Amino acid sequence: MDRIRTEFLGAKVTSPLVLPAGVMGMSFSGLNYCVENGVGVVTSKSLTLQERSGHNGPVIAEFEGGFINAMGLCNPGIIEGLAEIDEFKERSNTPVIVSVFATNTEDFLELTNHVNNSQGDFIELNLSCPNVLDEFGIPLAASKDKVSEIVKAVKAICKIPVIAKLSPNVYNIVEIALAAQNAGADALCMINTVGPGMLIDKKMVKPILSNRTGGLSGPCIKPIALRLIHEVYSKVDIPIIGTGGVTNGDDAIEMIMAGSTLVGVGTAVYYRGIECFEKINNEMCRFMEEEGYENMQAIPHLEKI
Repeated sequence: MDRIRTEFLGAKVTSPLVLPAGVMGMSFSGLNYCVENGVGVVTSKSLTLQERSGHNGPVIAEFEGGFINAMGLCNPGIIEGLAEIDEFKERSNTPVIVSVFATNTEDFLELTNHVNNSQGDFIELNLSCPNVLDEFGIPLAASKDKVSEIVKAVKAICKIPVIAKLSPNVYNIVEIALAAQNAGADALCMINTVGPGMLIDKKMVKPILSNRTGGLSGPCIKPIALRLIHEVYSKVDIPIIGTGGVTNGDDAIEMIMAGSTLVGVGTAVYYRGIECFEKINNEMCRFMEEEGYENMQAIPHLEKI
């Protein structure tokens, strides 16, 4: 599929499709399985300094239009997580984004030092998880000053490109995106899940999720993602990994036209199976052939705002 080969921050990728953080677990075999099924870039679960078990179940529920989840950042911790990534890189040339989560600059720096000693290709600063408000409060991505402080500090010591993962749940995402860019971010990932929201079990008269609230994903958030991505693309000069509600090739093309360089695909795995990546690749190729687009760079972006 030469038509969909592209580049991202100097790395050659076989497909613009990205496995986002937290979708297929953390094992090297799980990441490799995604690559075998058409993913161009894989992302680790968001890793913290220490292991986290996450929230008690139920942590995910389906509703008309998508899913709501409150996994609670469950992960094996940075050391074990990076061991899986190194194991994966021994078997694959596919670029890996190491996603990390912390609540302060010092911890992000400690995580970065670990990542510097790994085979990760990029580091993603998860500044935007919406389903741990009870523990950590408002996401860091709600503050342009905090985003700037963390990105600048990490960029000063990081040996690989830095990606800032932004939240859609803010008043002015362009302002925050510019703060990340000006602090040295090499790329942006957006959007994280929308919310938090809540579903109710009407017979039990209680929230369905044990955490009460969670982030929304799936087709229902695609229009929000497209709008925010295009607004940010219109103002920044760094590439964007666009994600949010992509389930087919048309959705992926829309993400690129909105301003994305790469496209994250997550919830589609539940709807279409692990084969969704290969299906979306084929659907994109078919559209590009029909419209006469020889490569990814030929797909036009919307006019900037």
